Amino acid sequence: MTAVEERRLKGLLKTAVAEVLEERQDLLRDALRESFEEMALIRAIQLGEKSPLTSRRKIFQRFERAA
Repeated sequence: MTAVEERRLKGLLKTAVAEVLEERQDLLRDALRESFEEMALIRAIQLGEKSPLTSRRKIFQRFERAA
């Protein structure tokens, strides 16, 4: 593939992606939402790894009190 063909293909691809995102904004919104959820989950896991361990009994006691 020549450099001219690559530039043309790149331009066509950019145009196609822009059109899809314009027509289907829900796709971008969903992708961003999932990304933020993943980042929050990663952060929660990292914080959990640094916190002290809790026994299974204590966890279930807390569930019972909340119910």
